[in-house]
Amino acid sequence: MRSRALAIDSAERLAQLRLSRTEHVGAVTFRQLLRQFGTATAALKALPDLSKRGGRSKPLQPAPLGDAEKIMAALEAFGGKLLSFSDEEYPALLQRCDDAPPLLFAAGHLALLQKPSVAIVGARNASINGQRFTTQLAQGLGRAGYVVVSGLARGIDTAAHTATLETGTIAVIGCGLDVCYPKENTALQEKISREGLLLSEYAPGTPPAAAQFPRRNRIIAGHAAALAVVEASLQSGSLITARLANEYGREVFAVPGSPMDARAQGTNRLLKQGAHVLENAGDIVEVLQRIPRPLLEKNSVYETAAAQSIPEGLANALRARLPTLLSASPLPMESLLEQADAPPAVVHLVLLELELAGRLERHPGGGLSLLY
Repeated sequence: MRSRALAIDSAERLAQLRLSRTEHVGAVTFRQLLRQFGTATAALKALPDLSKRGGRSKPLQPAPLGDAEKIMAALEAFGGKLLSFSDEEYPALLQRCDDAPPLLFAAGHLALLQKPSVAIVGARNASINGQRFTTQLAQGLGRAGYVVVSGLARGIDTAAHTATLETGTIAVIGCGLDVCYPKENTALQEKISREGLLLSEYAPGTPPAAAQFPRRNRIIAGHAAALAVVEASLQSGSLITARLANEYGREVFAVPGSPMDARAQGTNRLLKQGAHVLENAGDIVEVLQRIPRPLLEKNSVYETAAAQSIPEGLANALRARLPTLLSASPLPMESLLEQADAPPAVVHLVLLELELAGRLERHPGGGLSLLY
């Protein structure tokens, strides 16, 4: 049974939106601020002092309230909703990923987020056979009760969404909900917003950009219990999604193909690295049926968030020592906690101060380094 989430009023939701759009506040920092201060409203008030203690000459100011209000107005005009970690609708599996977006923009049937899901990704220049296989695979998963998640790209993604409009499909896009990309999928995107669900971490009006699609991939990988890669070259973004799925502990499946076809080289490599061989939907269903249900339960950060009182003496001592423990080379958080000789809450507070001052960088896998 999923744990109860806390209700958020409109003012706190606006505060969360402002916090998420503030300079130097990424997904991990957002969570840390909520753990430290309990609410986004309290965290916003603390930002200037935190950044100043971290060494920033000009105190960090939150994103303007007016900007957040405009985003909310545009979202409501589109018929969308802003989902927070604390909302029951927020995807349970995605919520457990450290780098998951603290907020998601959604349009469509939110009930799809509560159903078990499988992600299907693959080549944009997909072969006819690859698209046919994807259609059969997606339809089989739909009949088995799974929602299909993909990225609305050309080729494999398009085939997966089209095949599951009736049984349930979720499109995770790398732009605003009201921006159609690619253009040839405009009709499909509009149909998904009515019959399925659109998800994005980008505000309405945000145009597509190259850097946004790898970030989109982490939502696809984190949201689903399993990832199926149908066709992929060695340079395909689908391999990024597969790597992320592995890091999140998801089941990865790949369709084997001819070594003479560049679109099979990526999937064949995944198989060599331990991915499941994928021949039909039953292969995925059989594996997922063995996963214990408690692994799918929600564990919201907001339920345990409460303002913490940090002894100033301990914090000052660590502020003096921390620059000697960190360098330009990433240090794992576990190593820092071992060497810091301070309670974890104190370490996280001082790291927050450095990050908000623009002096700390967080790396994939949890590494930390100083910016000079």
